[in-house]
Amino acid sequence: MSRNDEETYVESQVIMSTVKIVTPFVLTYGLFITFHGADAPGGGFQGGAVIGTVILMIAFAFGIEPTRQWLDNRVVVGLIAGGVAAFGLIGLVSMARGGAFLEYRLLPIHHPVKYGIEGVEILGIAAIVSGAVIALFFVMGAGFATSAIVEGDSETAVDGGERE
Repeated sequence: MSRNDEETYVESQVIMSTVKIVTPFVLTYGLFITFHGADAPGGGFQGGAVIGTVILMIAFAFGIEPTRQWLDNRVVVGLIAGGVAAFGLIGLVSMARGGAFLEYRLLPIHHPVKYGIEGVEILGIAAIVSGAVIALFFVMGAGFATSAIVEGDSETAVDGGERE
């Protein structure tokens, strides 16, 4: 646990119990919004944001650093990279078949427009947005190095440590 977490994190049984109860429902709601985005209001962006929020709730209840250790950075980066790859792959398949980028009717699947849009929303956009929400939260939770003071050629931190 970082020094910043030790100062700001307060363990609350009420919040921890509430998050344990609410988290499955929020995750289900996020998946519902994502999967019904092609036919109803919602979609990959909204659903991905709600799914990413589940990790934020867990981090608020159990601490950012334990959550970061539980959900490895490779998973978060893989979520974003996998979403970009899925989005690009679906778009490029139609280009390889002689059409434009994301010209769904050229996809070699049953009901290409419907499943093409859902593939982009679920596998692409929802994955990218949820990964970005989680990554931004972890980066902001790590804090910013605003205490460094530049003196001459080397930097000296306020806490007395020197950096080059």
